[in-house]
Amino acid sequence: MKLKFNIVKDTSKSLRQKCEPIPQPVSEEDIAFVNDMAEYLLLSQDEEARKKYNLREGVGLAAPQIGRNVKALVVHFSSEDEDGNEVIIDHRLINPRIISESVKLCYLSGGEGCLSVDKEHEGYIYRHYKIIVDAFDATKRKQVKITARGYEAIVLQHEIDHLGGVLFYDHIDKNDPFKVIPDAVRF
Repeated sequence: MKLKFNIVKDTSKSLRQKCEPIPQPVSEEDIAFVNDMAEYLLLSQDEEARKKYNLREGVGLAAPQIGRNVKALVVHFSSEDEDGNEVIIDHRLINPRIISESVKLCYLSGGEGCLSVDKEHEGYIYRHYKIIVDAFDATKRKQVKITARGYEAIVLQHEIDHLGGVLFYDHIDKNDPFKVIPDAVRF
C-alpha cells in the first residue's frame, strides 16, 4: 500500500487560508476523498503502519492538512461512555459548522498537538465544553447534527479551526500561557 497524502506543515501559507465548502449534493468523489482521509488517520493509529510509513499518531485530520483547502475533516478515537463501556468516536464530516456552543469551557492539561505542527507550543487552549455541529456525514450520507462534549468537542473544534486557517497555538494566551480560567473543565 502507498500513502495517498503527505501532511502539510504549519510553515505552509495554505494552512492559514480559509477553506471552500464542498459543493452540494456531495459527490461520490468527495465521499471517497473523506474516506481516504479516514484511512490515513487510522493508519496513524496503527503502531506497525506508523513505523513503516514514519507517521505521527493523530485523532483528527482536516483536509487542508493534506493539501486540499476544502471543508472536510475526520476524527477517530476510542472513549468511554457514562457506564465505562468503550465507544468509538468516528466522524467523517463535510462542510461542518458549529451552530451552538456552551458557555462552559474546557482544556487539555497537557496542551494540544497537531500533525501539522512539529514544534511544541506550551500553554492551555480553552475550548467550549459542549458544541453542536451541523455537517454532512460521509458515512451516513446525510446531513446530521452532532452534540459533542468534553474531549470529543475539543477535537472537533481543533479540526474545524483548521478549516478557517486557525492553528491551536493561536488560542494560547501569549502573556499568560498557563492562565487558569475558573470553572473550566480540565482533561
